[in-house]
Amino acid sequence: MDRLDSMRVFVAVAEEEGFAPAARRLSMSPPAVTRAIAALEERIGTRLLHRTTRVVRLTEAGARYLADCKRILGEIEEAEASAAGSHTALRGQIGVTAPVLFGRMFVAPALFDFLALHPRVSARTLLVDRIVDMLDEGLDVAVRIAHLPDSSLSAIRVGSVRRVVCASPGCLAARGEPRAPADLARLDTIGFSPTGSPEEWSFGSGSRVESVFPTSQLLVNTADVAIAAAVAGRGFARVLSYQIGPELRAGRLSIVLAAHEPPPVPIHVVHLEGRRAAARVRAFVDFLVERLRSEAWLSC
Repeated sequence: MDRLDSMRVFVAVAEEEGFAPAARRLSMSPPAVTRAIAALEERIGTRLLHRTTRVVRLTEAGARYLADCKRILGEIEEAEASAAGSHTALRGQIGVTAPVLFGRMFVAPALFDFLALHPRVSARTLLVDRIVDMLDEGLDVAVRIAHLPDSSLSAIRVGSVRRVVCASPGCLAARGEPRAPADLARLDTIGFSPTGSPEEWSFGSGSRVESVFPTSQLLVNTADVAIAAAVAGRGFARVLSYQIGPELRAGRLSIVLAAHEPPPVPIHVVHLEGRRAAARVRAFVDFLVERLRSEAWLSC
């Protein structure tokens, strides 16, 4: 059995979580599947699967190898389809990561529409509020809201967002509107930090940076809870401007201290391999870039 056939057998076993169901899917005998996996593990020199009497599970090395196998097999199918003249029929899997709320508001809707246009493409998402290693996680595309360091990744800027302080109309009526960052020291604030630890709020830029370390009765680790608390009148919250777009439009929140905001934060779509990326990845990147650039809340 050649390497590509071994990869196909391994993918089937991993996805079916068993040798017998994989054998049925591939129209092979269970012993032939078992021998193929054993030969593959011997050639690679590491165990790819944990076997029990009831179920088969991937090892850590197996999970990484599975992502590589799917990518390689997908690219081979894509190359064959292109050579046969059907290059418009994209196929294979795309792995996408983004911050949780950004992914929910913008990336997921774009991904749904892309998959509807390309039924032979599949996708998996990893929405987390931290920077992940795309190669280690087997991901193809990422949205990063940050100033990016130099790297081998290809990055396309699609917009920018502001770090804003907001409050509900009721909160502003009851407590008054702050005129300077120092005024926050006497006002109720909602602490928001993904790490769950209090963070200082910095305003301005260059030599005019002013930092405030507000004391908050409520400290939360997700933006949606901070926003909900602000809408409920619990105090002043600091979030990214796109995160409160619907609340601003509906009049449930207002931005304060706009003249003291730090510089906007850029948004990039990042992907691996540049022009050598698989056609499905390039197509999705183009689709996502166009969609994000059309979003009003991502243009400061």
